[in-house]
Amino acid sequence: MFRRIGNTVVRHPVWTIVAWLIAAVAIVATAPSLPSTSDESSFLPKSYESIKAADVQQEAFPSAFTPSAIALYQRTDGGKLTAADKQDVARITTELGRKKIDQVQKVVPGQPSKNGEYALTLVQMDDKYAGQPKQAEAAEELREQAKELAKGSDLDVKLGGSAAQALDQQDSSERGEALIGIGTFVIILVTLLIIFRAPILAVLPLILIGLVSAIANGLIAYATKLFDLQANSSISAILIVVLFGVGTDYFLFLMFRYRERLRLGDEPKQAMINAVDRVGEAIASAAGAVIIAFLALVLSTLGFLKQMGPALAIAVGATLVAGLTLIPAAVSLIGPKVFWPSKSWQREPENARFAAMGRGVQRRPALFAVVSGLVLVVLSLGTFGFNATFDLASGSMPKTKESMVVQDEMQKAYSAGAAAPTDVYLSSTDGKPLDRSAFDAYAQKLGAVDGVASASMTQVDKDGTTADFTVTLKYEASTDQAIDAVERVRDIAHADAPDGTEALVGGMSSIYKDIDTAVNHDYKTVFPVAAVLIMVILGLLLRSVVAPWYLMASVGLGFGATLGATVWIFQDGQGHSGLMFMLPVIMYLFVVAIGTDYNILMIARLREEAREGREPREAAGMALRHAGPTVAAAGFILAATFATMMLAGNALLTEMGFAVSFGIAIAAFVMAMFFTPSLTALIGHAAWWPGHGDRAEEAAIGTGAGTNGSGSASGSASGEGRDTAAHDPSGRRG
Repeated sequence: MFRRIGNTVVRHPVWTIVAWLIAAVAIVATAPSLPSTSDESSFLPKSYESIKAADVQQEAFPSAFTPSAIALYQRTDGGKLTAADKQDVARITTELGRKKIDQVQKVVPGQPSKNGEYALTLVQMDDKYAGQPKQAEAAEELREQAKELAKGSDLDVKLGGSAAQALDQQDSSERGEALIGIGTFVIILVTLLIIFRAPILAVLPLILIGLVSAIANGLIAYATKLFDLQANSSISAILIVVLFGVGTDYFLFLMFRYRERLRLGDEPKQAMINAVDRVGEAIASAAGAVIIAFLALVLSTLGFLKQMGPALAIAVGATLVAGLTLIPAAVSLIGPKVFWPSKSWQREPENARFAAMGRGVQRRPALFAVVSGLVLVVLSLGTFGFNATFDLASGSMPKTKESMVVQDEMQKAYSAGAAAPTDVYLSSTDGKPLDRSAFDAYAQKLGAVDGVASASMTQVDKDGTTADFTVTLKYEASTDQAIDAVERVRDIAHADAPDGTEALVGGMSSIYKDIDTAVNHDYKTVFPVAAVLIMVILGLLLRSVVAPWYLMASVGLGFGATLGATVWIFQDGQGHSGLMFMLPVIMYLFVVAIGTDYNILMIARLREEAREGREPREAAGMALRHAGPTVAAAGFILAATFATMMLAGNALLTEMGFAVSFGIAIAAFVMAMFFTPSLTALIGHAAWWPGHGDRAEEAAIGTGAGTNGSGSASGSASGEGRDTAAHDPSGRRG
């Protein structure tokens, strides 16, 4: 199949490129805009208690609200507010209400702080658009208007709350995306120049993958609208890295083999056809593993991950098609001039280091397996210290952003949980009015819960069937202490609800608690499903039952080592209270799926060497010698491109960038280089059981089961029309 694909695109390169350009114009011109949300509650399905509580609030207390924006006032000299200052606060609050700003439904004064230094204005917005760009725009106007109205007074006013956080997050995300994009381009350009010493080869993948990126983004927008998925601003940054990182990987896989075929004497067009034929199955299998792993995210209960899975799968799918069609067409059109002005492509380098490493693995596979395995195991010990944090807002922007400053100052001036109180909704189950005489006792029980600062009944709906008990926690809503406290509040609220009533606990801490539950569900669902499906891909590629088990075991160790190192650096080293809650899921999928690419490339080359008649240990050594440079170059570029996410300036992308880049480095330079080939050498022929994937091609042809170097059936028993002539001096086929 891959030979036919190579033949078609190489014989018709212009038409292939034109087809891609037409597709890009059509898709980009007609694709809908990609919506985005930063509303944490939208991540959860309706079955969770926090979402049920929000529905009760909407139905029973439509006029009640958790403020979308909070204006925080203090004197410019830091002193206590005077009577004149309080009049200015009242004036600004009234004027803001009269502005009729889009999305703003109500503007009311809030409670002053106990120390008399702060005052608040609370702003209600349309909750249907929570986290959407519309509210970020409203927050921007509110912030400008409030500062304008405060001019001439002694007040300093800052805008915080969820809408302001969405605005600051959007600004931070745009800056981060720009830095990530520039960093990714520079790393790919410089690294390819160093590897090939050819400017055309350095620039070409950036142009081609840029075209693929436009198509992928359009397809993602279509899928998001068609399946009503949630989008998040962090996805755009991840997409840039995935498209250019993975795309460059596939470009390198192909170019290294194309250069190898040219060195062995193939005519240029035939060299590209043979390259696609030889490496096409490895690229397709690697991409298939990544796509399946990403699609496993649709089993997640979180809207953010449900969107991320299909989006990234589409991106990798488009990159795969480009790797087998667009890249071969463009390179074959240019021909060997693509390597200009370098002449080094014409002769095979000594690859002394990789040859030496290959000889080492060949002679002492047990030593290399034990040492590389111990490195992975030791790093994995850090996973026992993992702790999750749920503050997406502060995790996705610097602490210096205005909304983050407001959040920090409110925690000092008010009870830490005052900005996002917890609500317990007590509802009658039989439709009869509630017994109000039980309210005080119920509120006292809620207030006595460890971690609760205060609790009181604040309102009853017009029918008297639902009461709202406001519970203020001692901790900021996203902290571990608040999440533990809200779990205790739930236990008491449910257990001590009067007969004939049902209690539901809502608020941000309740949402975070449910997100925690959902993530734990995802660990038990997404991880195993992705692992099983990747093993199926490996089994089909290698025609083996044995190899997929130890390959996945090595990838699992790579995941553990990555998470452990991230915990030690960010939690223990930098003193973070925890890592972002979705980090292990994202890390698992990137490290396991993309890290498997290098295992696939190495094991496919090892099988190819074995089919030349080499014994397992020699095949492992030769595979490392010849595939090692490709894995090293691809691993470095992909790890470096993910590392650019650390330039974004926020905790989420910094942690993600480090974890994924470190995981890919482990996958390329420990797993694929040493652990996988040394284990395969030790296991020997049994690694390919029950098939005979390492059987020499001559033997296979003799039995009428001709195979090519990538493992697919040949056109005939004699291998007619295949690249059978070219050998290197050692007798190795290209």
